[in-house]
Amino acid sequence: MEVTDLLAAAVAGLGGATRDGQIEMAVAVAHAFSSGEHLAVQAGTGTGKSLAYLVPAIQHSLTDNRPVVVSTATIALQRQLVDRDLPRLADSLSDSLPRRPVFALLKGRGNYLCLNKIHNGSASGEPDDIPQEELFSPMARSALGRDVQRLTEWSDTTTTGDRDEVKPGVADRSWAQVSVSARECIGVSRCPFGTDCFSEKARERAGLADVVVTNHALLAIDAIGDANVLPEHEMLIVDEAHELVDRVTGVATAELSATPLGIAHRRAARVVSAELAQRLEAAVATFTSAIFDAHPGRIDVLDEETASYLTVLRDAAQAARTAVDTARTDPKTTSARAEAATALSDVTDTASRILDSFVPAISDRTDVVWLDHIDDTRAGKRAVLRVAPLSVAGLLRSRLFGQSTTVLTSATLTIGGSFDSMASAWGLTAGRESETDDSSDGQPGWRGLDVGSPFDHAKSGILYVAAHLPPPGRDGTGSAEQLDEIASLIEAADGRTLGLFSSMRAAKATAAIMRDRLDTPVLCQGDDSTSTLVQRFADDEQTSLFGTLSLWQGVDVPGPSLSLVLIDRIPFPRPDDPLLTARQRAVAARGGNGFMAVAATHAALLLAQGAGRLLRRVDDRGVVVVLDSRMATARYSGFLRASLPPFWATTDGAAVRAALQRLRGTG
Repeated sequence: MEVTDLLAAAVAGLGGATRDGQIEMAVAVAHAFSSGEHLAVQAGTGTGKSLAYLVPAIQHSLTDNRPVVVSTATIALQRQLVDRDLPRLADSLSDSLPRRPVFALLKGRGNYLCLNKIHNGSASGEPDDIPQEELFSPMARSALGRDVQRLTEWSDTTTTGDRDEVKPGVADRSWAQVSVSARECIGVSRCPFGTDCFSEKARERAGLADVVVTNHALLAIDAIGDANVLPEHEMLIVDEAHELVDRVTGVATAELSATPLGIAHRRAARVVSAELAQRLEAAVATFTSAIFDAHPGRIDVLDEETASYLTVLRDAAQAARTAVDTARTDPKTTSARAEAATALSDVTDTASRILDSFVPAISDRTDVVWLDHIDDTRAGKRAVLRVAPLSVAGLLRSRLFGQSTTVLTSATLTIGGSFDSMASAWGLTAGRESETDDSSDGQPGWRGLDVGSPFDHAKSGILYVAAHLPPPGRDGTGSAEQLDEIASLIEAADGRTLGLFSSMRAAKATAAIMRDRLDTPVLCQGDDSTSTLVQRFADDEQTSLFGTLSLWQGVDVPGPSLSLVLIDRIPFPRPDDPLLTARQRAVAARGGNGFMAVAATHAALLLAQGAGRLLRRVDDRGVVVVLDSRMATARYSGFLRASLPPFWATTDGAAVRAALQRLRGTG
């Protein structure tokens, strides 16, 4: 059966309507699977892209008897696919398929309870995953003890061991007492609970599935690591693909700071000699004191003193690691030794990586090193030394696209009107787009496809750039003119506003002022959990919600509760962002425009995501407001506007306020 026929049967079975973009996307995905050509698909909100890739995925898997892996960025989408979309799709296609497809959700090992740690490990011992400053807090210890007791009792009844099924949930530090990472696992053959291991059972289910749903982080671990975490596959679908580079970069980033170094020392002290433990403790104390006193920011030249402290730390951790006997089989201590070995290896590897990254020529470096000072409301200032890859393009090109035919999809993939920026970041070299021929380096070519959106953006939405406002200041707070503009727009809309701010400071300050000036409620991120705030915002049409980054991408509120999206300023990265500024410098060193390739691209992607909050169904109407006059006057403004949906654009504030009043039915 052709993929178009299967899609038609699925749509009919689900009670949906035919959409041209969905059909075009499904045909393109099926072609990619048959040709081996990578595919990037931009599919606007309302296209039904999940169905457009799941139908050809199921068809291909059942025909070739090989699994297709689907990777997403968010837990919400993973759950939606496995718990709702895939079962309903299988039901709708029951008369069109040779058998019912099998689905599985696969997460990292740390998401599953470890029976060996519960029964033979440190679940009831000293809580070494609690930060040093909280170790002797009676409240922290009693809360942790109650959580561990509840999790231990739950281990006798659960069939999955999946953290997401713990209701109510527990804090990360509590879960750490009953779980292990992949590197801490002692292995099925050595574990007395290997045959009952929840993580291994999940992997076994995934190995028998036709469609395996996972996340970008596990996909990155599978690509970066030497061991195969995911089932063997030749076909991969990456949904929410605009987040792939950041998620892979996050997995490939390592750090050294007081808390994990303290954990490594305490774990080592249980299984190595007192002399080695004291040597490591002294090295940790000296190093953490040095980075606490150092100036934060990107490090281009490693001074001799810091290099010396890093070397001493690396050597002390290596000596302790060498002394850990992981070959012993006593189940009572195997877990403790594995945890110590992993923590010490992490310290050794990270310290070595930082030291090795400082090759003489900056242009030859592949890693970026920087020091962060983080103000924690509970623990005070924390110092963290980080190292991250300058680019993940080469890694993705060789370890992901070189191994699997890949379909990458999102509502926002064209930056400045082109796929080239995203393709270059993924390692699908810009300008190598090809519909038929393999590339010169032996890898398959790629194709970019924009299937559009079912929305008539020009009739459903307005893009208003407040060109009369002064450019935003460096401190991130709004000017008096901007605050007046915000108040008048929200009054015209009678609430119904999602305010997207470039910093939490700006969001909170503006929310406080608007609460005094407006008669309608204003919520701000941080007042409660984000999910609770979004629900309150959706339930009351007069309520406004202000917030920062997670709201730019994570809010789905269709209907009249969201008629106005306010963006306070173009979301360029911070000028002191160490990783992005290093990437800008690298582009400039190759003769490119670092600002446009990195900073403007970063801003364009976030603007597209933020503007995408407005129209969530075909009958939605509203306004996206950018309160940054540079969006109308700067030389890069055309690039940014080309990344947004094709709304009707204006700089006439009076016309916009009149339109908002009409939307609420009072104009």
